[in-house]
Amino acid sequence: MSTEESITSNDSSIQELVAKARVAQSSYESFKQDQVDAIVRDIGKYVYDNAEMLARMAVDETEMGSYDDKVLKNKGKARVIWNNLKDKKSRGVIGEDSDANLVMVAKPMGVVAAVTPVTNPIVTPMCNGMFALKTGNAVVFAPHPKAQKCTEHLTSEFMKIVKSHGGPENLIQVVTKGSVEKTQELMQSADVVVATGGGAMVKSAYSSGKPSFGVGAGNVPVIIDRNIDLQEAVEKIVDGASFDHGIICSHEQFVIAPEEDYDQTVETFTNTGKVWFTDDKTQIQTLREVVFPDGHLNKDVVGRSASEVGKMAGIDVPESARLILLPADGSGTEDILAKEKLCPVIAIVPYSNFDDAVGMAKANLLVEGAGHSAALHSNNDDHIEQAGLELPISRLVVNQPSSTTAGGSLTNGFAPTTTLGCGSWGGNSISENLDYKHLMNVSRIGKVIADKKVPTDEEIWA
Repeated sequence: MSTEESITSNDSSIQELVAKARVAQSSYESFKQDQVDAIVRDIGKYVYDNAEMLARMAVDETEMGSYDDKVLKNKGKARVIWNNLKDKKSRGVIGEDSDANLVMVAKPMGVVAAVTPVTNPIVTPMCNGMFALKTGNAVVFAPHPKAQKCTEHLTSEFMKIVKSHGGPENLIQVVTKGSVEKTQELMQSADVVVATGGGAMVKSAYSSGKPSFGVGAGNVPVIIDRNIDLQEAVEKIVDGASFDHGIICSHEQFVIAPEEDYDQTVETFTNTGKVWFTDDKTQIQTLREVVFPDGHLNKDVVGRSASEVGKMAGIDVPESARLILLPADGSGTEDILAKEKLCPVIAIVPYSNFDDAVGMAKANLLVEGAGHSAALHSNNDDHIEQAGLELPISRLVVNQPSSTTAGGSLTNGFAPTTTLGCGSWGGNSISENLDYKHLMNVSRIGKVIADKKVPTDEEIWA
């Protein structure tokens, strides 16, 4: 019997999984930085080297997303996450602050419960597994039922890597025959929770009684400023919004364009050959009802191609179209198209001045997506700062495709991740990208600061 078969057939209880994880973690805790890094590197390299096979597995099992884009995602995320992790200290003494006379020592948290979504069944387990093992922890994956096979396969392959480096059995495990109850029990039994998934699951994680890192809803507005290269901006928006059939939470959802350039902007979108546009009110309404029946996102459109979404609406959208672009009646509560769609359907509206544009973006975020991300194409530093100051977001993605760079890239400073914190706006504990540092405790050794001048009361209160 293969390792993968044994994982599938052994329906261990949650308590058994956690008990085995604790034994494994206790052994793994003694591993040095170079030993840990060798394992973490090879986990990322496995996904990178097998990107095509894993992409096919993900599309076949989940029936969501684009095979070609998932190949790019598997390679890209593996590359950027390892590049960020490889030189970071995470075991033993990790740093000193000579001015404060402090020495920092990294300690693991223990057992990480990693709840993973159907939308990213390969790169999210990879990312969470790399972060957990980088910091000396064990990890137990709780996959979405429609991504069970993918997660079991990864668990098996990752454990082969762990054992090839002398690591302990059961350092990486997966919940089989999963259920909401099992996932809740896991979250309550582990030492720390990383929950990437729907709002209900994230809320459950924060109710588990354990330190938790979750994500809020995405709904990225993208502002096109004046005096930019419109062609370049539109191409980046199309690349971002259409990537993996719009399944990424950080993908552009709502284009806000200068009113005098509105028609030219629409034409620039359609001239890419990748965008289908209609201003027919009947077709727009039909698509509204398909994407948001009864005012709620239709789960059947999530991760489907533009052509497939069109067919659901009885509209002939060509196979060549990667994106459907629709005029919206307004922002915020004025049109349901202002909400997160998780499919290759985006909306567009005109704005009169930049204050108006920021106001529309904010209105959308306050309906859905507060704390997540916004995008801006601009060469105006004042406008960039204004958007960063006024919008309730954890990240403003400037002059980049949002979906493929908000989670970190080789050309920006966001921490590479698959879990994007949304701060208190989104009910999250962090307003930054989840990183390995969030999965480790740090002990601080404090010594007297020699020759430290102690201020008088008069100086303190001056």
